[in-house]
Amino acid sequence: MTAIERIASAVVWGLAAFTVVFLLTPLVVTVLVSFGSSAVFTLPAPSWSLRWYQALGRSRELWPVVATSVQLAAASTAIALLLGTLCAIGLLRGQFRGRDGIVTFLVSPLMLPGLVIGIAMLESFRAAGLRDVWLSLILAHVVITLPYVVRTVYAALSLFDFTLIDAARTLGLSYPKAVLKVLVPSLAPAFLTSGMFAFLASMDNYPISIFFTDAWTKTLPIQMLQYVEESPDPTIAAISALLILLAAAVLVIGDRLVGLRRMADL
Repeated sequence: MTAIERIASAVVWGLAAFTVVFLLTPLVVTVLVSFGSSAVFTLPAPSWSLRWYQALGRSRELWPVVATSVQLAAASTAIALLLGTLCAIGLLRGQFRGRDGIVTFLVSPLMLPGLVIGIAMLESFRAAGLRDVWLSLILAHVVITLPYVVRTVYAALSLFDFTLIDAARTLGLSYPKAVLKVLVPSLAPAFLTSGMFAFLASMDNYPISIFFTDAWTKTLPIQMLQYVEESPDPTIAAISALLILLAAAVLVIGDRLVGLRRMADL
């Protein structure tokens, strides 16, 4: 390795390390603050304590909101997986004009600001006479989670050999059973990956959910904003730390399940 190559390698590694530190520092600070005993956001903390996690355990407002967010994320993820898979199959196997445009349109919710999408859906739902909070939230969250499923499953389907379904049918399986026996197991890693991202995106969504919640139905990000406005103490840091733990746990479990799936295929 020449001197220029060593310098270039050092610069690349330095930039990578700076980027990692820059991205992880807010998360580390949030977790540390959540274990402080001070009633304000102070770091370093005067002493370490679990008082803010104990306060979460005694909260009567938090857990119903968490249950609402989990139910909403689970429902929207399940619907997005079903619709996204059908869309991906139709886009990959179908032969029609404008297919590339439809693919781009389906991922457009990731390209537009959340507030713009929220206002547009709010006006659309009101024009259609849709005023039910739960149905509005589910539809809105399906829109923002669908791109994760479509892009992931579409990429996985592009590597799938559809002649395997024909081979399964020649062995006596009906078309639906051939799809369930051959296609679905092959797409299991894509389902798992896209489902994880869709679930986390739904749990963490704020700019769209704020347009459809009311005083009786709130999601966790909306409740966190209310905590910041009414009682800005490290309780919000404890909630954020638990959300970081949830995201890390989902990613680790998903990675292990994908690994086990690949070992089973071998």
